[in-house]
Amino acid sequence: MGFEIPVRVYIEDTDAGGIVFYGNYLRFFERARTDFLRSIDIEQSSTIEANLIFVVRHVSVDYKLPARLDDVLSVSCAVKTIRPTRVIFEQSATRSSDGANLVNGEVEVVAVSVDTLKPRALPEKLLNALQMIVESTDV
Repeated sequence: MGFEIPVRVYIEDTDAGGIVFYGNYLRFFERARTDFLRSIDIEQSSTIEANLIFVVRHVSVDYKLPARLDDVLSVSCAVKTIRPTRVIFEQSATRSSDGANLVNGEVEVVAVSVDTLKPRALPEKLLNALQMIVESTDV
């Protein structure tokens, strides 16, 4: 599924039962989205300087299997839907050692102005890059 990053599970990521705390998968997804943007030459520090941030509007997550301490995960990010002010990403986490699918999710982010927190159009550079990625995966 599109772009992937490796994530090792540390003790800080686990709960009292020794498995990854469910909310931490959202942190892993955030890292993958950030690195995905970086891979298409969009630095979030630059978007902030341009008075633009991305805020999460909606999250849907299905938890299938647990990850444990020292597991190495492959966390993926793919563009599902592009709208003028928002993007929906499909994301997942799999265990690298056996390929087990652990978590699947969708994350919708909205572009907003830093000063007003009101939606604004995605920058043309980002919109064009995302559209090219979607078109190349539709083939």
